[in-house]
Amino acid sequence: MNSFFLLFIGIPAIEIFLLIKIGGVIGALSTISLIFLTAIIGLYFAKQQGIKTLRDGALNLYQNQAPIYEIISGASIAVAAFLLIIPGFFTDTLGFLLLIPISRKFLIKTFIKKNKINENKSNKNILDGEIIEDKKDEL
Repeated sequence: MNSFFLLFIGIPAIEIFLLIKIGGVIGALSTISLIFLTAIIGLYFAKQQGIKTLRDGALNLYQNQAPIYEIISGASIAVAAFLLIIPGFFTDTLGFLLLIPISRKFLIKTFIKKNKINENKSNKNILDGEIIEDKKDEL
């Protein structure tokens, strides 16, 4: 099954299921309030983490180092903010996991490891060569 299809059908289905279950336990008004509260708190923390990441990136640039981790971290914070804006508990959980520096670092390291493994597999069939011509152009 296509993962793109699963993403757009599966995540809303999980969100609806969780909203119904949690709404049945704590009530509809409390569920809606909780959704707004998690969005507001999450966006506040996303702003704080984004500012910290910008400062760390500027410090790395000042020290003449490439801010690679800060760039990836900033992108994951932006994804976390997007996930926190979407109403639902599953996406809020994923968003908060991306906001926590320890879990974000773990996810980034596994992503980098996975891409390095795939990069090494794809480079096995490459043969480098150089063409040397003996003939010189004569006028």
